[in-house]
Amino acid sequence: MTLYFIFLGAFSGLIAGLLGVGGGLIIVPILITIFQSQDFAAPIIVHLAIGTSLASIVFTSISSVMAHHRKKAVLWPVFLQLTPGIIIGAWLGTAIADLLPNHILRRAFGLFELYVAIQMSLNIKPKPQREFPGGWGAFGVGNIIGAISALVGIGGGTLTVPFLTWCNVAMRNCIATSAACGFPIAVAGAIGFIVTGWNNSNLPDHSWGYIYLPALLAIVCSSVLTAPVGAMLTHKLPTQRLKQIFAILLYLLSARMLLG
Repeated sequence: MTLYFIFLGAFSGLIAGLLGVGGGLIIVPILITIFQSQDFAAPIIVHLAIGTSLASIVFTSISSVMAHHRKKAVLWPVFLQLTPGIIIGAWLGTAIADLLPNHILRRAFGLFELYVAIQMSLNIKPKPQREFPGGWGAFGVGNIIGAISALVGIGGGTLTVPFLTWCNVAMRNCIATSAACGFPIAVAGAIGFIVTGWNNSNLPDHSWGYIYLPALLAIVCSSVLTAPVGAMLTHKLPTQRLKQIFAILLYLLSARMLLG
């Protein structure tokens, strides 16, 4: 099965580098399928897939943030205002996930993936209408982004980028700052899934809570290698057409999550 994890990491890294879309949208549903084929206990499969996805984002987000920082594209003051809310929200998201049964959590992910597929296929972008909120406003938004992202195992780019765009932030800075926000989401979410799953008797060997270490290691090693390749291909391939194709893949994955 290690080979499947390696291929999954390579593909998700390539897509992340090519389209700027977090790998969690691919990693979670495919991990669920792999875990089912390995006869893991049904009640923890979705939780294990989401926790493992978040843990992988911890590592893959680091190289992305460093690259954006070198180009001076990350708005660190915005990041610092969002982060406290993101961390609290991510812990809240993991607590909610722990309370939800497997089939409900699976369908919640499927609905979110359907939302992203519609957003991507129709190229829906919010119009800049206001300024970035400070103080409690930023904390509240961070809560929402962190909670939803941790609940479905993603880095939050599909939420953070539209919000920052709505707040009149340039797209280059939106993407870079969103990548930075993915790190605290992933760290807080991964810690939450370790804690909530630590004493679960259904976990397979080599697990830390709801994080399956063999899958994590293989995904991280391969995705780190392919993400720069995807970034390089961005300048050579028709990315808008590729986004349409990727949206079709998301529609198929969301249908499997909702109906499977």
